[in-house]
This record gives sequence, C-alpha cells and structure tokens, in this order.
Amino acid sequence: YKRIWLRWSGSGCIHDAITGNYLLTKELVLSYIEAVDLLYTCGVNDLSSLPKKDKIDGKEVFSVLLPEDFNFVGKDKSGNDVSIKDGILKSGYMDKANLGQESGLMLRNIYEKYGASFTADLLGKISKLGITVLARRGFSIGIGDMDLYGETNQDIQDILSKAEDDVMKLIEKFRADKLESLPGRTIKETVELKILEVLNKARNKSGDAAMKQVRNSAALTMARSGARGNALNIAQMSAVVGQQSLRGKRIETGFAGRTLPYFQKNDLSPKARGFIKSNFKTGLKPYEFFFGAMTGRDALMDTALRTPKSGYL
Repeated sequence: YKRIWLRWSGSGCIHDAITGNYLLTKELVLSYIEAVDLLYTCGVNDLSSLPKKDKIDGKEVFSVLLPEDFNFVGKDKSGNDVSIKDGILKSGYMDKANLGQESGLMLRNIYEKYGASFTADLLGKISKLGITVLARRGFSIGIGDMDLYGETNQDIQDILSKAEDDVMKLIEKFRADKLESLPGRTIKETVELKILEVLNKARNKSGDAAMKQVRNSAALTMARSGARGNALNIAQMSAVVGQQSLRGKRIETGFAGRTLPYFQKNDLSPKARGFIKSNFKTGLKPYEFFFGAMTGRDALMDTALRTPKSGYL
C-alpha cells in the first residue's frame, strides 16, 4: 500500500510542513534541549547524530532525520545550491523544490535509494517536524502584512496614473487614425494589444513596488518557500488587481455597444474594459467586482465544460 501511495500520488509535504522546514533550515537556532524536544515530538528516538552543544543550527536539526550515507546536490526554489553530504545538510533551504508534491527532488532520490517504506516513514517525520516548528516558533498572517505606507502608495498611484494617460493617448491616436497597425493585425487589434501591454507593465511595476515593502511578511515567506501562493497574489492583495482577461482579450461584451450600462458606447478606457485599479485589501468598486466575477465565472465554465468533453474523447 505504501509503495503504491508513494509512487502514484507524487507525495510530499504541503502548506505548514513546507513553511516550517523552510524557516527551520533558513534562520532558526535552538538550544540542545529545544532540539531534542522538537525531534522527539516528531517520533525520532535515535538522537546520536545530534551535535552536543549549546546552540544548534536548524540545518543540523533537520539533518538528524536523514540517513547517514545519503548524498545529494540540487537547488532550492530560489535557485540556491542545496548540498547534503553524508546525511548532513551543508547548504540551501528545505522548501517545495525538495520536499513538495511532484517537485520534491530530494524525496525522489531517497525513494530510489532506500525504498517506499523508509521514505513514507521519513516523509511523516519531516511533515511533523515542519508543523511542530511553526507551533513552537509561531507563524501568523494578519491584514497588516498587506499594509503599504505613504510613499509606496503614492508611487503605485503615480505608476497607474501614467499608464492611464498613456492609454488615453493611444486611444486618441487610434480615433484620429494616426496609429500604425502591427504586421498581420488590424488597427483595432493593434490598439487593443498596445493598451494591454501598457496596463500589464503598470501592474507589474506596481507589484514590484509593493513587494519591496512586504518583504518580511508571512505571506511572502509562504510564497518564497512554495507552501502557498506567489508574488502575483501578494501584489493583487496589496497594490493592484490588474486587467481582467476574457478569452485572451480585454472585456468587450455585455450591454449594447459597451460592457456595462453606465459606460459610454464604444468607451475604450481601461476602467470600461475590465482594468481593476483597486486592490483586494482596500476593496473593489462595484463595476470592478463585476468584471472580476465575469472572469471567475469564465474559469469555472471552462473547467465544467472541458471535463465531459475530454472524458468523451
């Protein structure tokens, strides 16, 4: 049963287990008593490989779980070198790249060398270790993690205002018939592509500005370790949600000649075509919420319709 489970599920750590092991191998230093208590809680009885000293590095604590003849060279999620020599973690952090489901390269190497039963037992201990580390250290996320202060807020508003001005200039050029079409595209397709490019660049710049300020938050730790989420999720929560895309284009359909009844007919401006300037923390305006719901529904419909079609094929 264990063999089938390991082989087919692409088993690995998820969520808190990844975050806990990431923090343990990245920054934690424990006393000898704390290290013993932590390992014993995870079901480790043989502590002979734990160094007997006052301060023990998190990497040394994690190494107690590894077989003494295990060697491994790889990369962590951030691209740093991970090196394990004779069962001791020398460099790098334990994150999704080596502990995660399907992507856990280190776990696969252990499976190939030591077999299914050993790996299943080790995986259980590693998961318990990560969760126990978080329980002892404390790890929480609050709405304050997404706070942006005066200067960053102003920078983001300036980036978005400039993008809106650039889009309005493109629309004026298009209406005055002064816009050159891209090869193989009509003038209308060209203006849409150029508007999308400007708005996406603005969202990325805003996200980068926000990320500089939330760099010590729990949300970013989870994204960096691969436990949950990514930089885009954090940018959308704290800075700007960005352009909503329906079938690869800006939102075009809806009411007669416009997306919603209270926009002008043939309005090509960002807000009339699904650009969400707000972020999830401060809250969306009603029309922004509606556009977000449209793309959400589209994703659900895609899933529902693709399942029976592919099944029938």
